[in-house]
Amino acid sequence: MTGGSRGLGYAMAEGLHEAGAEVALIASNENNLKKAAEKLGAQGAKAHYVAADLGQAEALEDVYEKALELLGGRLDILVNGAGVQYRCKAENFPKDRWQAVLDINLNAVFTLSQLAGRTMLAQGSGKIINVASMTSFFGSEMIPAYAASKGGVMQLTKALSNEWAARGVNVNAIAPGYMATELTGDMKEKNPGQYEEITNRIPAHRWGKPEDLKGTVIFLASRASDYVSGAIIPVDGGYLGK
Repeated sequence: MTGGSRGLGYAMAEGLHEAGAEVALIASNENNLKKAAEKLGAQGAKAHYVAADLGQAEALEDVYEKALELLGGRLDILVNGAGVQYRCKAENFPKDRWQAVLDINLNAVFTLSQLAGRTMLAQGSGKIINVASMTSFFGSEMIPAYAASKGGVMQLTKALSNEWAARGVNVNAIAPGYMATELTGDMKEKNPGQYEEITNRIPAHRWGKPEDLKGTVIFLASRASDYVSGAIIPVDGGYLGK
């Protein structure tokens, strides 16, 4: 589980752990990771962690192997939950920020899916769950790199499903709606008009909470979703339907 030390990632990891899964959390902040793993481990099944910068492509294979070893050499579920954000007008968007967002939000998703895919294909089974976004469906404003990365995650999910579904590996994605997290926390200040527009459009009349993702990630990780592959499932309070 990447990005599992806090926010949406932690909630999904907690949901899987509550359902009986042994988890390995991967994120950059070792202190947050240790606290998250200790909290999960106190609740039942084992919880491990590997501290790593997912933006460093050359380190990803080593990170994956460390996590796989902690899990005893078998991997049934991969959740690509790590994500970064930078909000800026497109004409001023810094190139280094563009690259940083793409490296974590898209490039690392492919590399880890490729590594996990090899393990799962050899096993004959596995579930890969990517985290897409509302911006997988539309471009939004002031987040061109994030929108590009999440559009890529949606298409990558479909492409991997096309190759692996017949070989026992399901690849799907969850598209969280507008969630009250650190990534969206600055929208109200930097773009209050957009914030109000979004809030008014959500039929559920509220922004999502991290725990709203638990049911969907458990479903996609379980045998109940064995005939679901290549799907992008919105968890958005009805936002896309309005």
